[in-house]
Amino acid sequence: MKSKKTIAIIPARSGSKSIRNKNIQLLANKPLIAWSIDACLKSKQISKIYVSTDSNKYANIAKKFGPVEILHRPKNLSTDYTTDYEMIEHAIQNIDFNYEFIAHIRPTTPLRKVVDLDIAIKKFIKSSSNSLRSVHEMSETSYKSVEIINGKLKSLKNLKLNMDDLNAPRQSFNKTYMPNGVIDIYKKKFIIKNKLLFGKRVKAYKTSFSPEIDTMEDFKYIEFLCQKK
Repeated sequence: MKSKKTIAIIPARSGSKSIRNKNIQLLANKPLIAWSIDACLKSKQISKIYVSTDSNKYANIAKKFGPVEILHRPKNLSTDYTTDYEMIEHAIQNIDFNYEFIAHIRPTTPLRKVVDLDIAIKKFIKSSSNSLRSVHEMSETSYKSVEIINGKLKSLKNLKLNMDDLNAPRQSFNKTYMPNGVIDIYKKKFIIKNKLLFGKRVKAYKTSFSPEIDTMEDFKYIEFLCQKK
């Protein structure tokens, strides 16, 4: 039986600059947005699926892949500078359904595992956290990253390390993690009260490496992974 506490919101605006119509590009003969819809439909913890979009075309495509509700987002909330908070706030104001938790499911992470959605949601509901973010371990710790300032390599601000320090074995540094878009989870009441998505108590949910699509190179790489499978 599906949980009635959690809904999914899938953002799908139409104005992507890096890849034209990114959210409906075909990946293994299926629109990118459909991968996220399929995962949510298979989840035992998600009771309703909402697609937030400014495009009637995108809305019609989304509805072909399952019983989704469409949240028609105005153009002023569908720009390159629109924040996740603004998108989620608009959704909360326009959803007429009794729920407690929001699973933010980004189309740009299509190869997520359904089991990760269900485990993350169950762990979050049992926790006292304000929110949850999925992450995977970075192949190289970010402590070894550098900046170029006036043509010279420098460690990241506030680390106060020199190049010899940074050349130490990676085992000398703490592991670092990258948010990957598999799932973010929010509490509706927390958002309404604090005007924030995450707050200070953000639960980590670690997944295996899960690539995101930001560029055409990313898209081709994920196409390659699909062909291998």
